[in-house]
Amino acid sequence: MLLFITHILLLSLSTHTVTSDLTTDRAALLALRSAVGGRTLLWNTTKPTPCQWTGIQCDQNNVVGLHLPGVSLSGELPVGVFGNLTMLKTVSLRYNALTGELPGDLKECSVLRNVYLQGNKFSGELPEFLYGLKSVVRLNLGENNFSGEISDKFNRMTRLRTLYLERNMFSGSIPDLVKLGDKLEQFNVSFNLLNGSIPESLRGMPLSSFVGNHLCGSPLKKSCLGTKNGSNVGISDGALAGIVIGNVKKDDKGGLSGGAIAGIVIGSVFGVLLLVVVLFVCCRKKKSKKTSYGDVVTVKESRETVDVKKGENEGGKGDGVSVAAASMSMGEVESGNGGKKLVFFENSVGKDKVFGLDDLLRASAEVLGKGTFGTAYKAVLEGGTVVTVKRLKEVIISEREFKEKIEAVGAMDHENLVPLKAYYYSVDEKLLVYDYMPMGSLSALLHGNKGAGRTPLDWDFRCKIALGAARGIEYLHSQAPDISHGNIKSSNILVTQSNDARVSDFGLARLVGASATPTRIAGYRAPEVTDSHKVSQKADVYSFGVLLLELLTGKAPTHALLNEEGVDLPRWVQSTVREEWTAEIFDIELLRSQDTEEKMVQLLQLAMDCSAQVPDQRPSASEVTKQIEALCRPRVLEGQNPEP
Repeated sequence: MLLFITHILLLSLSTHTVTSDLTTDRAALLALRSAVGGRTLLWNTTKPTPCQWTGIQCDQNNVVGLHLPGVSLSGELPVGVFGNLTMLKTVSLRYNALTGELPGDLKECSVLRNVYLQGNKFSGELPEFLYGLKSVVRLNLGENNFSGEISDKFNRMTRLRTLYLERNMFSGSIPDLVKLGDKLEQFNVSFNLLNGSIPESLRGMPLSSFVGNHLCGSPLKKSCLGTKNGSNVGISDGALAGIVIGNVKKDDKGGLSGGAIAGIVIGSVFGVLLLVVVLFVCCRKKKSKKTSYGDVVTVKESRETVDVKKGENEGGKGDGVSVAAASMSMGEVESGNGGKKLVFFENSVGKDKVFGLDDLLRASAEVLGKGTFGTAYKAVLEGGTVVTVKRLKEVIISEREFKEKIEAVGAMDHENLVPLKAYYYSVDEKLLVYDYMPMGSLSALLHGNKGAGRTPLDWDFRCKIALGAARGIEYLHSQAPDISHGNIKSSNILVTQSNDARVSDFGLARLVGASATPTRIAGYRAPEVTDSHKVSQKADVYSFGVLLLELLTGKAPTHALLNEEGVDLPRWVQSTVREEWTAEIFDIELLRSQDTEEKMVQLLQLAMDCSAQVPDQRPSASEVTKQIEALCRPRVLEGQNPEP
């Protein structure tokens, strides 16, 4: 009996503690609600527990997550809120309009792991207490108005793996964060007012982490010469070290020192050599433009979509030169190809005007970009027809084998595939001709212009793209058990002017050599794939799952450093779902959509199923299409397809 009474007393005490903790947390959240504007006003405060409020995550005893990204919060964060939410593990207030300094009682959150405050209007210097938050793993303070110097006290935050401080007003030099060692996986201080040399401990970070400052040293293409008035002086890597204009040293007698004289002489020689090289290059370009390109044969459509996203695409727009001239940089095609011509596919004849190789050579052209399997050009023929021409690289197979494989590609006919119109084969050149898609790729639309003037891609647009791409892949898989795409990624999903998805680049993986397999598709590749020529249909489903995650999160899997965890996109999503509130995953543009949260979560679950590590645990392309149709088709049929 005594044991029973003791058990009842302990249970009662435990229940009282839980209630007491949540009561305190509730009061703190209500204080936050009264201090700032925004959608916190929509909290249903009649509910006894805050755990049922939007954006609040709880364990059994406490509020552990505050997730309010992009909900129009404004004003200053009051002191006293975080001091009563001491068990918080994640604070996500990104992309609001919060102002002022960071509240001092944030230091009371001793188990805080993730802090996402980017995209607000916080100001002032970083407070001293921040460096005492030793449990923080991810800290994102980018896109605010913070000022002052970046302190080396960040070295105290020994668990820190992500530190984003870009687009603020920090000045001075970058501290050496050597004590963080290899644990610091992401770092960005771009577009501040920083100067000086990049510390050795941070030189393994990408160039994009430092641009928009007055910095020198690797990975920037500016070498550091020394110091002048307390700040480092840099010159470009191609400049001559040893000569600083306006600061030539003199000897004790007022004349130039021997070192200065030597520097001037060497500099003069370097200048002459540079001039000779420039003249030589100009002469070669002029000569190449006059060179006959020979008889170029009709081109076959290329399924590869060129990613025009900044930073991933090596090509740029051309200047209206002909296709022949544009191709000169890729090597000349020998004249006299035995009278070969562009070979058109049956399903393309009759739809558009058939043109010859000579017509193609006379067309004005511009480089769209360099993709996985070659360089793509936009070609405008004299009659106004616009096509995409892809020049394949590293295709070393016989004409018979090429014809057999490419004709199988050309026979594919589905409304969600980019049709291959024609091809050309010679020993030295293999060309593919496709319909031109003026809207570009999904990758460009998702990750392109992020500034003013961008039209957000809402749920209806992304849902329609997901459904169209799924149908295209399902069609490919239905042709035969051994037929797969082999290179599914967002840059290979083209978008029509009516916002329909067209899958491109299918069937090309088997044409090229293994050396052509790019590292940039690694973010989409299934873990079991070791040979790019042997990609199963289940591996395609994995890649499509990553594509769905990209649509939902707005994160590019080909840029792993953009992910908060520094891991691939599927693992980042899985860890975030386990540890945090699911809404933290979704792209900020999706959060503006109304009444779509449940469907977004369902599509997220489907994406995670598709990107399962074990192939047998993934659904088929047909099953994927059916699930997406159930989520998206009713809205698509209602005509809710706003322009992106």
